[in-house]
Amino acid sequence: MAEAHQAVAFQFTVTPDGIDLHLCHEALRQIYLSGIHSWKKRFIRFKNGVMTGVYPGSPSGLLVVLVGYMSTTKYAKIDPSLGMFTKLSKHLPISKYVTEEGQRVVGGVLIGTGLWIAVTFVMRNVLKYLLSWHGWMFNRHGSLNLKTKIWLVLVKLFSGPKPMLYSFQSSLPRLPVPPVKDTVRRYLESARPLMDDEQYKRMEGLAKDFEKNLGPRLQWYLKLKSWWASNYVSDWWEEYIYLRGRGPIMVNSNYYAMDFLYVIPTTRQAARAGNSIHAIMMYRRKLDRAQIKPVSLYLLEKRVPLCSAQWERMFNTSRIPGLETDVLQHMNESKHIAVYHKGLFYKVWMFYDGRLLLPREIEQQFERILADKSEPQPGEELLAALTAGDRVPWAKARSQFFSRGKNKQSLDAVEKAAFFVSLDDTEQRYDPENPVQSLDSYGKSLLHGKCHDRWFDKSFNLIVFKNGTMGLNAEHSWADAPVVSHLWEHVLSSDPVRLGYTEDGHCKGNPHPNLLGPQRLQWDIPEEVTSNCQAVISSSLKVAKALADDVDMHIIPFNDFGKGLIKKCKTSPDGFIQIALQLAHFRDKGKFCLTYEASMTRLFREGRTETVRSCTTQTCDFVRAMMNDKREEKLKLLKVAAEKHQDLYRLAMTGDGIDRHLFCLYLVSKYLGEDSAFLKEVLSEPWRLSTSQTPLQQLDLFDLKRHPEFVTSGGGFGPVADDGYGVSYIILGEDLINFHISSKHSSPETDSHRFGSNIRKAMLDILDLFQLDNKANNK
Repeated sequence: MAEAHQAVAFQFTVTPDGIDLHLCHEALRQIYLSGIHSWKKRFIRFKNGVMTGVYPGSPSGLLVVLVGYMSTTKYAKIDPSLGMFTKLSKHLPISKYVTEEGQRVVGGVLIGTGLWIAVTFVMRNVLKYLLSWHGWMFNRHGSLNLKTKIWLVLVKLFSGPKPMLYSFQSSLPRLPVPPVKDTVRRYLESARPLMDDEQYKRMEGLAKDFEKNLGPRLQWYLKLKSWWASNYVSDWWEEYIYLRGRGPIMVNSNYYAMDFLYVIPTTRQAARAGNSIHAIMMYRRKLDRAQIKPVSLYLLEKRVPLCSAQWERMFNTSRIPGLETDVLQHMNESKHIAVYHKGLFYKVWMFYDGRLLLPREIEQQFERILADKSEPQPGEELLAALTAGDRVPWAKARSQFFSRGKNKQSLDAVEKAAFFVSLDDTEQRYDPENPVQSLDSYGKSLLHGKCHDRWFDKSFNLIVFKNGTMGLNAEHSWADAPVVSHLWEHVLSSDPVRLGYTEDGHCKGNPHPNLLGPQRLQWDIPEEVTSNCQAVISSSLKVAKALADDVDMHIIPFNDFGKGLIKKCKTSPDGFIQIALQLAHFRDKGKFCLTYEASMTRLFREGRTETVRSCTTQTCDFVRAMMNDKREEKLKLLKVAAEKHQDLYRLAMTGDGIDRHLFCLYLVSKYLGEDSAFLKEVLSEPWRLSTSQTPLQQLDLFDLKRHPEFVTSGGGFGPVADDGYGVSYIILGEDLINFHISSKHSSPETDSHRFGSNIRKAMLDILDLFQLDNKANNK
């Protein structure tokens, strides 16, 4: 494809008669419309900032207070300034310049505004106090005690009308720092089933010594930080767990989300890209205007607000490599996306005539890209492998080869894009005739692709395959999976239903006759230079290929039963699955292991995640009982294990988890130059089973009873330990649970397919304990 013409505002030539000036009216018009668009966005952001800043008060509330106050003082003939002007007139000649009526108006406005500010301040702090209480988490499932009901009424009363996405941010409590004594006790409790008596006695001695001596000193610094910072964990977690990692983020950090499992709305690649990109941009518009509903937990149809801070960097964000640490670069505005197809990079504008492109117009742009038969420039085809390999070589190459000229301009176009799109030249989908291989291939393609056809540093990549299937690959440092999942649910619900396609599979609408085509990005990556950039690209690709080839991915659409039957067992679905994973792992490896289950702490300001250590003494007792004990004993131990798991999950969500606390204590010890044998051992323990549930958050967008075919496959991530498993699962409707299992081929201890079989068997064996078929027959 020839490079698109660049619009110029004016041209001039010097002639014997003087300067001949030619104005391009279309370019000037586009500049004018662009300016209008920018000022509209600034005004909207300013307005949203005001609305959020005064919440749970509102400007309309201020108007009501002023009108009411002024009316009352006027008819009651009360001085609204409460004698303020009389006192000031003794020192300032105010009364000479302000009439008596003017004094009344100004005084009323000042006193009314002060009253409104006071009421808003009280409401906000009462709401903050209410949201600091988490006793509602410990109610028995499906029922609320009187205290919780009163609490819900008060939260509703003090929450104010029509909250926006960020309205609750200033009312959310800070994450508390748990007592060192409690953290040490809970750690020892979690470590007991994984150690023999001698190992446990030694660890207990280290823990008690830490609790008595170094722990209180480190705790003092953490408490100081918790009073000063919005969240005592999140900034350190982002920096040290994500941004300071020097290994590849592909597979090790990035995660993926899948398309619908059973249907593809259209097989036209450009059309699927058109609708999905338009839906994504519409979501961004809502996000910019803070029109997305505040994310919440539901407590018997009542909303409990969660932190929305992670939404701020969803778009226009890239991870920039550094020698010691990466940084996140976020732009306030970006009007284009970056696209990759068959080794070529493009910049595609998303706006024309001051408006967002329509789906058919976006499809038109992608049809032009798909029709391009140009050859990649030297080094261009494999360039994105730099983002898939180790971070230090990428940082050095970026500084040396991409800091000036056309390389810098093109790299800026990629890094400052709203997001990245990869038009994949392979076909992926669920094939009922070959379900195992088709889904495994699909998952691996989304996780790492060819290692050079995704820009892994972008906040997220939209991947559209040749046959119209699509998915996401997301960078992890800026946000956790539920945030990306929220966006993805919006896209999937908008694509086939609200936007739709024509009978021949195109986006609805008509192509634009005057739309400028995509712009080919230009690169200068010569082969023969002193420090060869292509050698760095090849080296990064080699590292990434070895990592990708080692991934053993297996995806199971488990449809034997789902949430519906689990609820009949009067057991938490998440607890049921976690206990099944422990049973499956014991059968798979013949031993228990330290298990990571991700929980969220977004009940607190800027909260991210906490760990639930789901391999407990109670769960281990149940798993051993499954080997030979009687059914009644197994059921008894299962109930105890499920209740213990739920307690741990609640503690993690309400700020009483142990792993983030231990992580921060360890960091403080390093800052102080203090060595702790206890903390060093705790932080070096490998998570050989890492698990996470992907929740379906916007249930109102999907009617799975009427349209069960529009069910997503969820998403997954790579293995955390070299000899361990990564397991992601999503509970869909009443009858389906999708598992995404990853491990490494190089480990002789793991096999994702074998583990998948063990998960299926464990799920069925636990369900059999309840003998639901017998109960139904007896009825």
